[in-house]
Amino acid sequence: MTAEQLISFARGAPSLDIVDVEGLKAAAVRAFEADPAGVTAYGTSVGYVPLRKWIAEKHGVDANQVLVTNGSLQADAFLFGHLVRPGDAVVVERPTYDRTLLNLQQMGGELHGISVQPDGLDTAELRKLLESGVRPRLAHVIPNYQNPAGMTLSLEKRRELLDLAAEYEFTIFEDDPYADIRFRGDALPSMLSLDTRNVVVHASSFTKTVCPGVRVGYLVGPADLIADIAKNATSLYISPGMVSQAIVHQFCVSGDIDRSIDTVRAALGERAQVLADSLRRHLPEARFVEPDGGYFLWVEFPDDVLVDRLAPAAAERGVAVVKGSDFMLDGGRHALRLAFSAVTTDRIDEGVRRLAEAVEAVRR
Repeated sequence: MTAEQLISFARGAPSLDIVDVEGLKAAAVRAFEADPAGVTAYGTSVGYVPLRKWIAEKHGVDANQVLVTNGSLQADAFLFGHLVRPGDAVVVERPTYDRTLLNLQQMGGELHGISVQPDGLDTAELRKLLESGVRPRLAHVIPNYQNPAGMTLSLEKRRELLDLAAEYEFTIFEDDPYADIRFRGDALPSMLSLDTRNVVVHASSFTKTVCPGVRVGYLVGPADLIADIAKNATSLYISPGMVSQAIVHQFCVSGDIDRSIDTVRAALGERAQVLADSLRRHLPEARFVEPDGGYFLWVEFPDDVLVDRLAPAAAERGVAVVKGSDFMLDGGRHALRLAFSAVTTDRIDEGVRRLAEAVEAVRR
């Protein structure tokens, strides 16, 4: 199977046609011209200081509440390493990002999966868990266009989750890399912006709005927590990559990021619509909720379709998918995550047609 023939719904990354390569090249030149000493030096563990300030202003916080990292996955790892000890209870969504599960399991966390509904995390189920005596250190939540389910946490549930965190004294980790990639509906306030009791630590990334190659993410949280994590970061790597962070800073202050977000929103909104239409046409038994933004759509099949058999059957037909079971502690045996971000509209319908062939093949 050649690269041209393969249609991959597996990777949550933008296709090259929606990356502003020219804007990034120009931002790189400006970064080296404006601050050659800052770009080429080690820098500090809190990240490139002008970008840190820009992020702080975006979120309406003090700069000392921001840590800029090499991608948001490293921000996750720093927070998990700081807060979670072996045996600590940790709440995760069910399903959730597969690398989050893996990282928390490797740290020895006692994971409790809470179901995701069309309006996000089932807060009633979480309350029952808390009332049963479980005392989590942390609740990991992807509130906007969740990976992998594509759901968005409602405003009512955001407020309820904040109340639960305050009442039961756990930290909400608001993992929010997709917030700006909204193609319909109204933006909801972040839990960080609603937090009056210092229970939220927020993470995001420029991967989905600029490009994955920059590897720039960040944490926003209480200043003392950020300072403690910054000390650990100093020991780990002295500083993150100043070149990429300075380029991102120039990309942001020039306004290129707003144009980039508009481009990504428009392209992904169209791709999500084509994917949903194709699923309804070729796989009418499949169940899914159309996302209002983000990169992913979660598909559930009838009980006679096992994804352990479906994924290899799809691969044989030139379609790459990710099994739903990869995103759960248990379950997901009849579900797939489809990433529509990297598949152009002229290839989506063919990909779903091949997937439908694979479904028929595993049912025989």
